[in-house]
Amino acid sequence: MSNASPSDLSSDDQMILEAIEKWLERDVRPHVLRLDHADEYPQEMVEQMKELGLFGATIPAEYGGLGLSATTYAKIVEKIAATWMSLGGVINSHLIMSACVTRVGTEAQKQKYLPRFATGELRGGLALTEPDAGTDLQAIRTRAVRDGDHYVVNGAKTWITNGIHGSCFALLVKTNPDADPRHKGMSMLIAEKGEGFNVSRKLEKLGYKGIDSAELSFENYRVPVENLIGGEEGRGMQTALGGLELGRINIAARGCGLAGAALMDSVHYAQQRKTFGKPIGQHQAIQLKLGEMATRLQAARLLTYDAARAYDRGERCDMEAGMAKYFASEAAVENSLEAMRIHGAYGYSKEYHIERYFRDAPLMCIGEGTNEIQRMIIAKQMMERNPA
Repeated sequence: MSNASPSDLSSDDQMILEAIEKWLERDVRPHVLRLDHADEYPQEMVEQMKELGLFGATIPAEYGGLGLSATTYAKIVEKIAATWMSLGGVINSHLIMSACVTRVGTEAQKQKYLPRFATGELRGGLALTEPDAGTDLQAIRTRAVRDGDHYVVNGAKTWITNGIHGSCFALLVKTNPDADPRHKGMSMLIAEKGEGFNVSRKLEKLGYKGIDSAELSFENYRVPVENLIGGEEGRGMQTALGGLELGRINIAARGCGLAGAALMDSVHYAQQRKTFGKPIGQHQAIQLKLGEMATRLQAARLLTYDAARAYDRGERCDMEAGMAKYFASEAAVENSLEAMRIHGAYGYSKEYHIERYFRDAPLMCIGEGTNEIQRMIIAKQMMERNPA
């Protein structure tokens, strides 16, 4: 099943997508199992992603990026995730950071940082989550205290993607812990690694191997005041939530990629594996599974591209992105499990990709806001948009 037809892409976008497809088949797919099982950082692939311009995928062309729409970006992410989901995470967190600067940053911040983000010279992500503050971001305790022309930061962050190999992060801090409501006391800083910015440890995970997820700590870490995104305190929560719209579209696209890979591996296997004298794909029990998997994938794609188009129109799309992220991530989990059932013992074997899909998929239900939170966002938006 194709996730993009020539009619819904410009010729330039189609060329980019084809180049990425060739790269995935030539330079990524042959090495995925080895890197994933070793939990080895794909340094060479990251350098190739720089050359392809992927770190500037959604950064405006005027600042050196590719200037791709969220719709085209989602198609790229889906293809990457169908090959190795972890690589989608390498650019996701980085481009959320970039989106924060693009949407909210001052012109000076855009001029200084976006070109370096686009080339991957500065690469990093989003530092929001803390040991006692994940879903409830307003409970963060990392503090930034003004000291002349710098902020002095103390605190800790956890589960930070690109935390080890990245060099720059959009860092959510409390600049006024006494503010009421709490979000008015939150700000976002562009934080380059330096003295007082420490990587505490790499976090071991069930899946999502290869990519670095880390704990960070800040001990009297100094950030120039000019790195306050937007130049105004108290806007950190809104900045983070705006960036997460793009992040949730990425997660949805990754869910589609995983769900699609599980389906296509199962379709091929069902035609090759025989029981009782015929391919298992001719048995009704397997056909029922394949039919459900295919329908689930198509529904996830439609939700994902609906959200991406809303983002491209500049509309508020937290509900649409939430729907897409929720449904597509659950589709990935369900399709990966069904693929394992179809493959039988081979689905449980590390010689096949199925067990990797099964390990990778649950992350999509957690990352960028849990699916429980997505359903609450959807419900609140439904009531807000449809008052009684």
